Amino acid sequence: MAVKILITLGQFGFLILIAPLVNGIIKKIKAFTQCRRGPALLQPYFDMIKFLQREPVVSDHTSWVTQLTPIICLSAYLVAGSLVPLWEHESLGTGDIIALIYLFALARFFLALAALEPASAFGGMGSSREMMITSLVEPVMVAGLFGLAVVAGTTDLNGIRGSGQQPAGLLMFIGLLIVAVAETGRIPVDNPDTHLELTMVHEGMLLEYAGKQVGLLHLAAMIKQVILLILLVHLFWPQNTGTPAYLALVFMVGKVIGLGLVLAMVESVLAKMRLFKLPELMAGGMAFCLLAIVSTYLI
Repeated sequence: MAVKILITLGQFGFLILIAPLVNGIIKKIKAFTQCRRGPALLQPYFDMIKFLQREPVVSDHTSWVTQLTPIICLSAYLVAGSLVPLWEHESLGTGDIIALIYLFALARFFLALAALEPASAFGGMGSSREMMITSLVEPVMVAGLFGLAVVAGTTDLNGIRGSGQQPAGLLMFIGLLIVAVAETGRIPVDNPDTHLELTMVHEGMLLEYAGKQVGLLHLAAMIKQVILLILLVHLFWPQNTGTPAYLALVFMVGKVIGLGLVLAMVESVLAKMRLFKLPELMAGGMAFCLLAIVSTYLI
């Protein structure tokens, strides 16, 4: 049990260290494709250090929800990340894909609730948009993950490793990639780099935060992005059996960065969609997942 706990803590540290790097690479590639210089690769680390050194400014109209939301979001995503095996090892066995989905929902619920507390117009607008997008994204995520769980015969994350390596796996991958884009708030669903309040979704919910709190929320968002990319690698592009742990981690980082480059290219060639066009995008993702499930039984 002690070894399992140390492995879990090691995964926490790995996610915290690698998440800003992946985010920096995505921003750098996106800037390169747009003929811009862009920020430095390590700029997200510098931003985290800057935020964590500043004291938070909290509104008098808020309660403990606003105070604890950054910690809850970061903790929920770290625990969710610990459920996804980075290499072949025995996990604590405390959760599966159902727990993963609910941990994501827990963080989203508290963030939306905290954005409403200061009675800010932009916070309320961001929360309402976030909940609308969530109602569209979660059915697609559930359909995709449980479709792979049916193929593997289990909802355990160790058991569904590589379950997307089948003829219908490409359809399921496209559906879950759309989910990853929506969950991470990237174009065409949202623009993580926007400074226009009227177009904000995720960033709109963070306008009332400052200092350490906003730093923790930004770190939580980057960790969430990495978890979704790691999950795609785990389901569709896993490591070969018997690969040493250190090589498995290196390959995992390389594959996650590769998927990050895909996200950067998608952002560079597409424009942000209108909010009321998002149901069509999510319907397309659901169609890919359902077609994959149906074709799995037909083949």
